[in-house]
Amino acid sequence: MSSAISATRFSVLDRSRVRAGHDGPGALRDTVRFAQQAEALGYHRFWVSEHHSVPGVAGSAPTVLAAAVAAATSTIRVGTGGVMLPNHQPLVVAEQFGVLESLFPGRIDMGLGRSVGFTDGIRRALGHGKKDAEEFATRVAELLGYFSGEQSAHPHVHARPAEGLHIPAFVLATGAGAQVAAAAGLPLVIAAVRGEDEMLRAVDGYRDAFRPSAWGEQPYVVLSGTVAVAATTEQARRILLPEAWSTAYSRTHGEFPPLVPAQTIPGLRMTGRERALFEEAQRGQLHGTEDEVADGLEKLLDRSGADEFLVTTSTYDRTALLDSYRRLARIAASR
Repeated sequence: MSSAISATRFSVLDRSRVRAGHDGPGALRDTVRFAQQAEALGYHRFWVSEHHSVPGVAGSAPTVLAAAVAAATSTIRVGTGGVMLPNHQPLVVAEQFGVLESLFPGRIDMGLGRSVGFTDGIRRALGHGKKDAEEFATRVAELLGYFSGEQSAHPHVHARPAEGLHIPAFVLATGAGAQVAAAAGLPLVIAAVRGEDEMLRAVDGYRDAFRPSAWGEQPYVVLSGTVAVAATTEQARRILLPEAWSTAYSRTHGEFPPLVPAQTIPGLRMTGRERALFEEAQRGQLHGTEDEVADGLEKLLDRSGADEFLVTTSTYDRTALLDSYRRLARIAASR
């Protein structure tokens, strides 16, 4: 009898995290090299993200970075996780993905999110704000219409060379946002941001409300989350520490800092709130030895019925990071 793991695709989302003592350009080059390694390990997709004015994240132009990744690889699917549609005009996004698909046919994915800039200043600089996020469903429909040639928001306007191309589109969502994917007939990418139970309820709601479309005949669920695998449980836990600390810092200081080495974190002074946020950031993440992670993944995939798992792990130690992804690939191949 096949396991849930063997029936599931595994993919990678890399956020081009900046490390203390290193710079943003180096982080982008690390992303391209990592894509080549992920391809060699057999991962299905490699996606990049969009962040603006964030000290700890270098990836600000995902379609540009996706082009570099696609040029450096040959078989792995490449895309965005995602382009934040409230920050852009749908016509421009359609044109960018039309160019990507024309250059790398059959390998491009279009992951779309509804997040806006992290602060008021960033939103003003982008010229888009929270109101644009409220129009996400409308913007998704307009964007897809540029590919089909059926958009009506701007008569006689055509996206070249996107029109007529079919690029797989995904909606990145949490909670109620899953309904946008269901109504549009698109695959759903979802993480347990508000806890696993709420994520699973959103997945059930998505499946119940899904309406088949030219973009998808049936629901397709991609779970997104952190997975850390190492020789021991403690070594796997240490992989999680830099990102957990960065998350706690962001919630108390308003910005994501570069990642610091795991061994320096126990010596950092934390307020009570920082300590609580740091510990909270480590919960709900799969980590451990190969057997422990395989067991946890099997249970999660059984409960969710997910079609794919998008791994989002980041850490300071890139040797440990690659080893974790290598071990995870081994789990996926051996089940």
